[in-house]
Amino acid sequence: MIQQIYPSPAHDFRYELHKDMHFAAAHYIPHPSAGDCQTMHGHTYFADLTIVGDVLDQAGFLVNFAILKQLVHGRFDHTLLNNDNAFGAKPEKRMPTTEVVARIVYETVQAHLDTLPHRPRCLQVFLRETPSSYVIYRPRSER
Repeated sequence: MIQQIYPSPAHDFRYELHKDMHFAAAHYIPHPSAGDCQTMHGHTYFADLTIVGDVLDQAGFLVNFAILKQLVHGRFDHTLLNNDNAFGAKPEKRMPTTEVVARIVYETVQAHLDTLPHRPRCLQVFLRETPSSYVIYRPRSER
C-alpha cells in the first residue's frame, strides 16, 4: 500500500480523487546523454492520479477507481515502454523518460475522462521512477 500525501494544485472543484497504483515496466533512453540509461532496464513505477470535478456519475463516482487502474496498470504493466505506440515513430519522440511517461499517462486518462458526460478532469500525474526520483505532470489550465 502506498501511503503518501502528494502535492496538489489549487482548484475550486467540489471533488478531488486520488488513485495510487504501481506498474513494472522496462525502458531505455536512446540518446547519448542518457548514459547508463541507454541500456534496457526496468523500474517499478508508482503513480498517483489527481482527478477533479463538480458532478458525480449515476453510480455516485467521479470516476471508477477500477477503470483508472485498467487505463494505466493494464496498459503499461510488464511492458517495454519503448514499444508503446504513444511514444511515436520519430526517434526524438521515442524517449520514454519519466517526464514523457507521466505525460502519456495523463493523455491516456484524460482521453477517457473526455468521453464521460459529467466531464471530470485530470489535474496531475505524479510518477515515481525510483525511491529518490519522481516527476509531476500538470497540463496547462483551460480555465
